[in-house]
Amino acid sequence: MKAPMPHLYMDRPDDVAVAARALAGGAVVAAAFANFYVIVTRPDVATVRRVNLAKGRPVDQVGSITTAIGRIPGMFDWTRISPRLPVGRVRALMDALYGAGPFGFRGPAAERLPEHLTQVDQGLRTTQVIAPGLTCPSNAFFERALAETGSDHLYITSANRSRHLTGAAEEPAHWKADGLAADFAHLDDLVVLAHRDEVAARAAYPGYLTTSVTLLSFHAPEGELEEPPVLTVDRHGSLHLDEVRRAAAPLGLQVRLGGTAGQRLQVRGYAGALV
Repeated sequence: MKAPMPHLYMDRPDDVAVAARALAGGAVVAAAFANFYVIVTRPDVATVRRVNLAKGRPVDQVGSITTAIGRIPGMFDWTRISPRLPVGRVRALMDALYGAGPFGFRGPAAERLPEHLTQVDQGLRTTQVIAPGLTCPSNAFFERALAETGSDHLYITSANRSRHLTGAAEEPAHWKADGLAADFAHLDDLVVLAHRDEVAARAAYPGYLTTSVTLLSFHAPEGELEEPPVLTVDRHGSLHLDEVRRAAAPLGLQVRLGGTAGQRLQVRGYAGALV
């Protein structure tokens, strides 16, 4: 195993360019993402499977996608939304939540997205789009990586090893680059594109935990003719449910926890770390 590459920094355009070129060449990039870190790669099936194995996941586990902020609506097939759910309300909620910070939406997948990045739920092919929010500098990295790969989307996953590998009850996402790099030292091509000031990055999102994003599903509104329509939180992560509800209520939408979101995600602890 070769010596690890020194961290690159998200606020340096030259470093962003290096990381984007490495990603296009097949490298695994651990990227600063709002107040924590994610793993981002090319979206091809071979690379996604390699990352699954590196994390200790099943090789064929379905992946999520990310893209630059302005491209997010194009990841969904808006013609497949329930007629009970006005598209304008969902788009407005998406703008509000991504405008505030890191978040995730699951909805009907655009037809061009590959099978390994989609999942059928209630008869509908869906995809999960995870994004850092409007103001995060990682959007510039995503734009550069998309240009380098010639794609309009990238594969994204949490920056952690699977609990199936470690045996822990939960393996929260990393919010410190050094801890992440240590967990993935077995990857010879790992590139770490870090926050230069991790304390400042966390302070920029005071209403968010330093863990994976909250994920809201809009492809299958709950309730028979219930008004306002009900959207489901599939994962209760960095943004609290109450904040999601505050954003949704003025738009005439309800939000409820789904069956898989009963317990909010934990925040990773580091020995001797000052939060």
